[in-house]
Amino acid sequence: MSPNGTAKGKFSGKVGFVLACVGSAVGMGNIWLFPYRLGQYGGSAFLIPFVIFMVILGSSGVVGEIAFGRAMKTGPLGAFKKALQTRNIKHGHYLGAIPLIGCLLIGIGYSVIVGWVIKFIGGSITGSILNENSVEYFQNITGSFSSVPWHIIALLITFIVMFFGVSGGIEKLNKIVMPAFFIMFLLLAVFVLFTPKALEGYAYLFTPNWECLADPKTWIAALGQAFFSLSLAGSGTIIYGSYLSDKEDVISSAKNICFFSFVASILAAIVIIPAVFSFGLESELKSGPPLMFITMPMIFKLLPAGQFVAIIFFVAVLFAAITSLVNLFEAPVEFFQSHLGLSRGKSVAVIGAIATCVGVLIENAEIVGIWMDILSVYVVPLGALLAGIMFFWVCGKKFVHEQVGLGRQKPVGKFFDFTTRYVFVGLILITYVVSIVFN
Repeated sequence: MSPNGTAKGKFSGKVGFVLACVGSAVGMGNIWLFPYRLGQYGGSAFLIPFVIFMVILGSSGVVGEIAFGRAMKTGPLGAFKKALQTRNIKHGHYLGAIPLIGCLLIGIGYSVIVGWVIKFIGGSITGSILNENSVEYFQNITGSFSSVPWHIIALLITFIVMFFGVSGGIEKLNKIVMPAFFIMFLLLAVFVLFTPKALEGYAYLFTPNWECLADPKTWIAALGQAFFSLSLAGSGTIIYGSYLSDKEDVISSAKNICFFSFVASILAAIVIIPAVFSFGLESELKSGPPLMFITMPMIFKLLPAGQFVAIIFFVAVLFAAITSLVNLFEAPVEFFQSHLGLSRGKSVAVIGAIATCVGVLIENAEIVGIWMDILSVYVVPLGALLAGIMFFWVCGKKFVHEQVGLGRQKPVGKFFDFTTRYVFVGLILITYVVSIVFN
């Protein structure tokens, strides 16, 4: 059906679905936040709790959100409604508006940052990021209304892709840009290998500081990093799951999503950390977002062929960011299609107009920072918690086993109920409480 048709699309198969989910999970958090966490919490020692939580959350939460969406064939609001109907509960489905609205608002804030990335691509091509003071360059584009054209370009790319639907737009985008992302970062990793003092960076990365494992903050940070690395929010993965065929194995798909998200994080670390050490900027590992927008441009100025490396780096970042942005806006677009009866084209246009109007108003680094922090702390974990409760508790064990078991030859493991109902939901609750208490 044409992109203006009212019927929703489907992924053509497992590969397209997995790449789309990987695209939604792999974003700027993998690129700057993961190296930052490594720098803050003991180097490779941080990998132990991180891997543990990736396995736990992937085998429970990711599996659950995919299966929940596929079972209900709709986004969070509709999925919550159908889940509650199994218990004859009315009106509670409006809780599904929490992850839905959270998804839209996160997308609006994220689009501002994607605009900055596009501006840095332009600056890499012209050479301006290499010729100007890195701090001043970043400050000049992050003030109020300072990057409107770049912000609009980010939104245009996103909504043009979405206009062409699931298989014709979202799937095709991810099949192209996600392999390209991994190839680009592999090339960057090889290039960094030959920079001076790169071995110091590898030593820092792979020499664990075991004392950090005794610090509860390390485990809390690893849990939060795994949580966001897998894009668990009770919205995006559910909506992609609603486009998945019953023939596909959701557990196998979840394993692939976790693996590639982990690989993306490691690739970012082995590019950024040795590069930072090569030029004596290791203190900047704990700087947060400026690591990508200030520190890395400072490094590109010192590298041979720095302009070319800068272009590859920021284009790769854009690929990771734009696929995440598409996923964030897909849930509200699907809501307009399913619940308000609008065509695909009209739904995309309405969400695009909302995102543009609101996004321009918050186009300021300080405002966007507060905006994203509030949503990340108070809304996103709550959405994931509610989705977990709806599927694993409200729908019941029998229904969950039936839906997760579709497309599988082996039965669901005997520890699945305990892992999902208690461990996963408990970890999200911990994440939510700790995020609020410690911000």
